[in-house]
Amino acid sequence: MSTAAFTIEPFTAVQRRAVATLVLGIQRREFGIPVTLEAQPDLVDIAGFFRKGSGEFWVASAGDKPVGAIGLLDIGEGRGALRKMFVHPAWRGREKGVAQGLLDALLAHAARHGMTEIVLGTIDKFVAAQHFYRRNGFVEIAEAELPAAFPRMTVDTTFFRRRAPAAV
Repeated sequence: MSTAAFTIEPFTAVQRRAVATLVLGIQRREFGIPVTLEAQPDLVDIAGFFRKGSGEFWVASAGDKPVGAIGLLDIGEGRGALRKMFVHPAWRGREKGVAQGLLDALLAHAARHGMTEIVLGTIDKFVAAQHFYRRNGFVEIAEAELPAAFPRMTVDTTFFRRRAPAAV
């Protein structure tokens, strides 16, 4: 996907450091989450973590600078887990379209690969993200409703599910 301002492409290894810096910066500075790179194996080895089965990881870039990211982890049985959706503060908002573009890329990929459901976990502090997920057809579920294979993060407090769109 490409717009005049940014592009969305699958992750490449050359982006690893910049993507980790983007995500860690948002986690630490904006939301005060005391997390390290080493505690996040999905950031240490993005390709190795996400590219199993039908999983993938995308990066939104403005020029050569990552401004957003999103990952889809294949958890089996036609389900995917949405992880690591982060957008730089300067690139947020409907008018920018980065978050929507990233989610659209993930949903289209899930549909092409026969996934029927996407689940995710987030934390209470991510209020705007929760609103975004609801606006995009995700419904909040209880933790007990998560698939057994869902990779729950210890910080997750709120969970969502959405039927994946059918492939066109």
